[in-house]
Amino acid sequence: MNVTRTTFNEVMVPNYAPADIVPVRGQGSRIWDQQGREYIDLAAGIAVTSLGHCHPKLVAALTEQAGKLWHLSNVMTNEPALRLAKKLVAATFADRVFFCNSGAEANEAAFKLARRYGNTINPAKHEIISFYNAFHGRTLFTVSVGGQAKYTQGFEPIPGGITHLPFNDLAALKNAISDRTCAVVLEPVQGEGGILPATREFIEGARKLCDEHRALLIFDEVQSGMGRSGQLYAYMNYGVAPDVLTSAKGLGGGFPIGAMLCTQKAADVLAFGTHGSTYGGNPLACAVAEAVHDLINDPALLKGVETRAQQLKDGLNAIGKRYGIFEPARGLGLLIGAPMAAAWKGRAKDVVNAGLRHGVWMLVAGPDVLRMAPSLIIPEADIAEALKRIEAAVAELVALPQAVGA
Repeated sequence: MNVTRTTFNEVMVPNYAPADIVPVRGQGSRIWDQQGREYIDLAAGIAVTSLGHCHPKLVAALTEQAGKLWHLSNVMTNEPALRLAKKLVAATFADRVFFCNSGAEANEAAFKLARRYGNTINPAKHEIISFYNAFHGRTLFTVSVGGQAKYTQGFEPIPGGITHLPFNDLAALKNAISDRTCAVVLEPVQGEGGILPATREFIEGARKLCDEHRALLIFDEVQSGMGRSGQLYAYMNYGVAPDVLTSAKGLGGGFPIGAMLCTQKAADVLAFGTHGSTYGGNPLACAVAEAVHDLINDPALLKGVETRAQQLKDGLNAIGKRYGIFEPARGLGLLIGAPMAAAWKGRAKDVVNAGLRHGVWMLVAGPDVLRMAPSLIIPEADIAEALKRIEAAVAELVALPQAVGA
């Protein structure tokens, strides 16, 4: 069957607008489309293929488990889930783990936990404080907690009891938090909101305020976690532990899995029957995620994230300076944003499209920020080649108005 991009418009719900190319193969940090054209992948499936495409140890883990056991549901537990949970607990602040299938499901679990936690103290303690331009998933609850109206428009009425504040504004949080607050949820680095890292003052202040008001501090590390920041989880860069942390994306290296990590105090409120997931913690996903964890939770690999991030930022900054198209790059580890310069506001997608024409795959974080979240082990030679292709794409865009005018 000749399945092409045109087929998408014939058979798929139109909630996506995929690129015209259809990739058919990936290896490391490179992808090939149906015509055999090669691309350097700086997107990693939106920070998901954390060890590149078809990493041999992940393929081996999946293949081995596929020959043993695929699914049980949570009426039984399984060895890969127990092994992975033990390793996540040992490596983090957490005492307990809940497995699911995605970041949205992990956040849904965290928000339900927060509401139930507040209810055990006082039924009026149900307010969740979040921040504008946050992104926590696509379920009705998670888009409501995320502070972007574009994701809730047309889906009203949305769940109540949610307050949104400016990100990194500690004074606003101090004025808003109260004994009615059951949780404060934030991304250590706002991803969809423009690759904006939280300040240390903000993170430390949020922790202190949550302690004062008996509220849970929830870190959404769906995008920033599992080595992306240069630490196993981004909270480690700040030295401030949350009560609850959500993880997905890079956790499975491309195989769908999500997790909610939490303290014993938080975990205790989710008693038997209060929450669940049919597929969550299935042996296939957990076997792959265990292999991912074992590879990433390594000081040498994490140090390499910092080196690669600096190479990519330096290259982007040099291109931005030469062509006047980007402001200085920002982010944490290999979650990098290049804000468009004033004259190029709203045109981040144009850079992505031009990049595709030149064989490099990138992302946007809103209309004004070019986003990159490549494999954590992308070869430095691939970064250098990607920067050459980005520069060629930028040069094409900069010359385009002049060519049109001629």
